[in-house]
Amino acid sequence: MFGVKLQGRVRHTGPEDERYSVGKTIAYGAQHILTMYGGVIAPPLIVGGAAGLSGPDMALLVTAGLFVSGVATLLQTLGLGPVGSKLPIVQGISFATVSTMVTISHSGGLRSVYGAIIVAGLIGLVLSTFVAKLIRYFPAVVTGTIITMIGLSLLPVAFTWALGNDPHRAGYGSMSNIGLAGLTLLIILVVSRLFQGAISRLSILIGLIAGTAIAALMGKTDFSAVGQTKVIALPSILPFGSPTYDIGAIVSMTIVVLVIMTETVADVITIGEIIETKVDTRRVAAGIRADMAASTVAPLFGSFPCSAFAQNIGLVALTGIKSRFVVATGGGILLLLGFFPIFGAVVAGIPYPVLGGAGVVLFGTVAASGIRSLARVQFHDNLNMVIVAVAMAFGLIPIAAPTFWDAFPQWFATIMNAGITGTAIAAILLNLLFNELRIGNRSGASVFAAADDERDAVLGVMEGGGDRLADEIRD
Repeated sequence: MFGVKLQGRVRHTGPEDERYSVGKTIAYGAQHILTMYGGVIAPPLIVGGAAGLSGPDMALLVTAGLFVSGVATLLQTLGLGPVGSKLPIVQGISFATVSTMVTISHSGGLRSVYGAIIVAGLIGLVLSTFVAKLIRYFPAVVTGTIITMIGLSLLPVAFTWALGNDPHRAGYGSMSNIGLAGLTLLIILVVSRLFQGAISRLSILIGLIAGTAIAALMGKTDFSAVGQTKVIALPSILPFGSPTYDIGAIVSMTIVVLVIMTETVADVITIGEIIETKVDTRRVAAGIRADMAASTVAPLFGSFPCSAFAQNIGLVALTGIKSRFVVATGGGILLLLGFFPIFGAVVAGIPYPVLGGAGVVLFGTVAASGIRSLARVQFHDNLNMVIVAVAMAFGLIPIAAPTFWDAFPQWFATIMNAGITGTAIAAILLNLLFNELRIGNRSGASVFAAADDERDAVLGVMEGGGDRLADEIRD
């Protein structure tokens, strides 16, 4: 039970307000940053490469991304008035925006990218309250499906990391890379199983450190960038010039921002379920505002839109560390890394196979959290099973058939190629059609509901003398 003393009485607070000692808070916060560091630096490297930036400018993009991610995380976890959900959510540069930014940079350069982000972020801020009021349309059948899909869509990233991340690099897919990922995973599982308390909760961090040490003995680490990196690099204001504004770029980015907002709603609801705290429309709106405010300001420092990192939601679920102050400390570390890129270069030395081994646990935990939410859904005499089936299918399309949406308009393909978004759109629309729209709804009208009725009837007959067999059928 959590609480703070106030005039001789105890005022109860949520699990997200729990506090730890300084040492534990820093260690747990660092674990969050180690988990998502590769994901934060990847979008700047991808977009900067597409824009043809030089080495120093690429380093500037990465530093700006770390700095903005830190500011966004602090804003989300600590809050500032009506901005910030005050939940343990780590913010980072959004992968959902990468393909759109690459496309815009090819035609208008980074200045056009930044202009589109600023306008789209402002539109998102205006829409934040309206979007939050739609929370009633996110019942467990919708959120559970989305959460499960978040985990499933992230698992291929972990597998790619385990292989070595870059197919063009020597050793990609080698047994040594896969073995290193497997060994890291094994270390995490052993620590989680054999130890309790603080040590068990730091299993991911311990696995990353041990995995990196083993990788160093195998000659698979490269810290040469440390000696080539400046010790201090202050964030610059408008480092690539003033933003330019193109209508097409703005429309494309606004669509992507709507995708981010949809993901944010799901992430805020997800973390609320994981840590078992109340999440209402006001809190969802505050979380969206934090995303949009950080995204709007990001171009001023030469960075890109921010969103919640699902892998860190998995870390919260896995470790049981629910404190927003732990995550805020991680945000402070990110901000400091933005000032001291040499530390970032050290963390960047963690080999991808090591990250892949940890990612299997983290991303799989997210999927398992979604399955736990679906376990609370009533599937009897309704079409909830159809909702889950179709929504999951839409989410798996980009994974199973990456070129499926290529023939569609670019804006539509951008939306649907994000598996999480495809799942969210399908789940929300089908829930509206089957559960909210009452016209034409008839009990037991579906072949799926009828199948459930028949199955239950068979189980009922068997209860008298075949309990064991009935249990086996249920399983």
